[in-house]
Amino acid sequence: MSKIDEAKEIVRSAAESLQDRAWQLALAMHENPEIGHEEKFAAEQLTQFLREQEFEVEQGTAGMDTAFLARYSRGDGPTVAIVAEYDALPGMGHACGHNIIGAAAVLAGAAVREAMESGDGPNGTVLVVGAPAEEGAVDDAGGKVIMADEGVFDEVDCAMMIHPSNAHRSRGFSLAREALEISYHGKAAHAASAPDRGRNALDAAILSFNAWNALRQHVTDDVRIHGVITEGGSAPNIVPDFAQVRMYVRAEDVDYLDEVVERVKEGARGAARGAGCEVEFRQTANRYANLICNDPLADTYAKNLASLGVSVDDTPRRGGSTDMGDVSQIVPSIHPYVAIAPENVAGHSTEFAAAAASDAGREGMWLGAVSMAMTALECLGDEELLDAVREDFASD
Repeated sequence: MSKIDEAKEIVRSAAESLQDRAWQLALAMHENPEIGHEEKFAAEQLTQFLREQEFEVEQGTAGMDTAFLARYSRGDGPTVAIVAEYDALPGMGHACGHNIIGAAAVLAGAAVREAMESGDGPNGTVLVVGAPAEEGAVDDAGGKVIMADEGVFDEVDCAMMIHPSNAHRSRGFSLAREALEISYHGKAAHAASAPDRGRNALDAAILSFNAWNALRQHVTDDVRIHGVITEGGSAPNIVPDFAQVRMYVRAEDVDYLDEVVERVKEGARGAARGAGCEVEFRQTANRYANLICNDPLADTYAKNLASLGVSVDDTPRRGGSTDMGDVSQIVPSIHPYVAIAPENVAGHSTEFAAAAASDAGREGMWLGAVSMAMTALECLGDEELLDAVREDFASD
């Protein structure tokens, strides 16, 4: 048996012994959901676990109260980042399963540390990165964008995280995304006795949606344009003087996203002019880049998952957006998925929230953690793999 294979056995044993503790963390976060940049309970629970596992922990990373870095090093060698998310959705709790992501990340980190401490374990650094606010519903969402901009990943050789889903996949896919708040300013008046004196901001918002619906015919198939009217007036007999829309614009490529966002704004400007209103735009969250999947890293993860008796289904699927895309632009990265629910259960649903606290959720957490830990070990101890990872990244 090779040194790496021996280390993988240590990883599996360590993950089994810590599985109950990690699942307690996942359930505690599930029972105490916190939206982005407010994940104080989750961050405290996760960092306490990592301190118990002899990691050096820094909190408040990159100026974010609920961000953290946990580091374990032995000798000189590569640095592998395992990324944790732990924010919930407003009003829906952990309907995206980020409680499982956080628990799997710290479990994987602890298992890698155990293998590194063994006599023949590889040298290097395992870095558990606590990244707040992945969900874009809160202002300044995108903790990983902020961390990347602040240089957190500059010395990292490769990065990885898992995400709950309804299938096991080694390759993630995500669209670049812009999050916009669009505000329309009109003039109030009595809607019956003096409508001619009013300028209807809600009309401007509705006309904008009509313009965007027409735009969808003239963009590439990967583009997604979707939003909601968050404010549209206070009473039927008052011409609305203010309306507001929150929306996402997505595309496969960041450069094309810029073009589509400008066309979306032009639609809103034209609609506002037509209604006699003014319009202004605000970026509510950090822009997310598209995800670049590192093939050698993804193949290694799939191989390690298969060693646990599970195969992946990498049939191309539609995806959303993630700030892990920004990490993948600067560091070789993977964002695989673990199954915690049946195929007919969609993310961001009450059914998926229930799955994130189920036996299937626990199994997905363990499989993802062990597969990541084994993959991290290979990156630390196999120079040929790391060379292939770097070569693939350089070619993208």
